[in-house]
Amino acid sequence: MTPEELRACCLSLAGASETFPFGPDTSVFKTNGKIFAISALASPTLDVSVKCDPELGQSLRQTHAAIVPGYHLNKRHWITVTLNSDVADEQVRQLIEDSYDLVRARSRSRRA
Repeated sequence: MTPEELRACCLSLAGASETFPFGPDTSVFKTNGKIFAISALASPTLDVSVKCDPELGQSLRQTHAAIVPGYHLNKRHWITVTLNSDVADEQVRQLIEDSYDLVRARSRSRRA
């Protein structure tokens, strides 16, 4: 997966936007004002941090060397995935979509 493909994947989700609150080098993808993915797209090693169910995140970390606790994030609820390693692109897309769904569901429940 290229940086352009990662950006396109994130922005393809309904209502998704790209912001740069941590400076021009870090893309922060949001929906309803909530973060669902973070990546330094120009970095030599392409990583993406996503929100994840804690039990799934633990299982993924045990299964894939390229998945670690979220970098500078809540280690229980976020994971960081190094792309183009032992995690298939399709699984990365699914993790991004799952993160998006977790954030959207939480946003909706707070408005109810």
